[in-house]
Amino acid sequence: MNATLSLASILAEPARRRPNHLALIESESRITFADLWRQAREQAGALIARGVRPGDRVALLCPNTADFPRAYFAILAAGATVVPVHLLLTAAEMDYVLRDSGASLLVCHPQVAATGAAAASSAGIDVVAPGDLVGEPISAFVSRSPLDTAVVFYTSGTTGVPKGAELSHLNMVMCATVNAFDANEIHRDDIALGALPLFHVFGQTVSMNSHWRVGGTLVLMPRFDAAEAVSLMAAERVNLFHGVPTMYLALIEAAANAPQLPTLKLCVSGGASLPVAVLEAFERVFRAPVLEGYGLSETSPTAAVNQPIYGTEAGTVGHPVWGVDTEIADPGISDRIVLLPVGETGEVVVRGHNVFSGYTGRPEATVAAVVDGWFRTGDMGVRDETGRLRIVDRIKEMILRGGFNVYPTEVEAALIRHPRIAQVAVIGVPDEHYGEEIVAVVVPDGELTEQDVIDFGKEQVARYKYPRRVEFVTALPLGPTHKVLKRELRRRFGGAV
Repeated sequence: MNATLSLASILAEPARRRPNHLALIESESRITFADLWRQAREQAGALIARGVRPGDRVALLCPNTADFPRAYFAILAAGATVVPVHLLLTAAEMDYVLRDSGASLLVCHPQVAATGAAAASSAGIDVVAPGDLVGEPISAFVSRSPLDTAVVFYTSGTTGVPKGAELSHLNMVMCATVNAFDANEIHRDDIALGALPLFHVFGQTVSMNSHWRVGGTLVLMPRFDAAEAVSLMAAERVNLFHGVPTMYLALIEAAANAPQLPTLKLCVSGGASLPVAVLEAFERVFRAPVLEGYGLSETSPTAAVNQPIYGTEAGTVGHPVWGVDTEIADPGISDRIVLLPVGETGEVVVRGHNVFSGYTGRPEATVAAVVDGWFRTGDMGVRDETGRLRIVDRIKEMILRGGFNVYPTEVEAALIRHPRIAQVAVIGVPDEHYGEEIVAVVVPDGELTEQDVIDFGKEQVARYKYPRRVEFVTALPLGPTHKVLKRELRRRFGGAV
């Protein structure tokens, strides 16, 4: 392929088109597109001087500070591939990512210097702080083939060791473009809150790349705190928010004591199923629509989302985005894709410009994941006559109780309507009689007993679906993207991962 492309154009183009517009706000720092692109090109020059060449893989370990986008676009501008590293990994886990990805260098923020240095030393590669990348700015970014790998995202490893999902320049640029112009209809003068971790595909594509695709301003928040987020959004006139369901819950609670609420135009939810009750409460408090979407690391990530052009429907993740197909396939057939009729529940499959190139060094896993051109997501879903998609649950999180399929997200959506349940996660644990038993892990909001929860569940869902056991906790375990870590709950309450 003779065509050239680079994900670096996401920053280079607004620097050319509106150089003096604010690209980034971080605390008291205000950085224009022209300045940020110049800084990235200076770091790219330093990387090249250190021997980084097109196609090399450079790992990036950095929190949500201006250092992240500077180094991210510097790596891309040098023609290299970015390997974002999860901030909360141990040194041993980071070492695995560095070795598995084939990274030749780690760019490590001082905040995580000790862990990063230990991982780099173990992997046998050099480590450098973003502030030490000082060089002559390159004049232009190094163009790449559209199908060359731009970013490698490591999956959570819930079904085994983490795998590196390789996303091309075409994947990433197209997903940012479609999110900006078709799915979310972002305006160039919009201001978005960057509270999602930028090392994660949701924050990287939807908050940063999509927003800068149109030249909008991003307000970075290094660590999400709901009360601080409400105050920051109001102070900086933020009108776009992207988050996961636990963030929306926290914002609703924080709003009660906030002296001023932001004027939000649009919000996007992803990462996990958003209970309808939470969506309704948020829209009532903040007076802004929430567009729930769906995607995975392997789909760049957006596959489907509620879009203004089609109208929204709570409880669904809307229609496929421009240039992408989503269908429902028979989950029991692994060697080929057999699509199911409208209204039948099966495995969600995706094809289009957003589907990844494959897993790093794992051709067999890639062949198993991409069948007949369709990516098998591992999620159960159903489509209606209009094409709207509803996600039922992860195939592997489905609970099989006494021969009946129970989908935790459905039970959670019912239980969260109880006025004294603040948060809830439903899991399956081994049971000698039924195979698996249903357990509700509840964060109470007031006086609440196990029987209260069980009785409420009986009223809300079919008799084979309600929880037979309730565990009370002060907080649910959350990952860095504020998703509930159900594997931790299964380990704690069921003795299994």
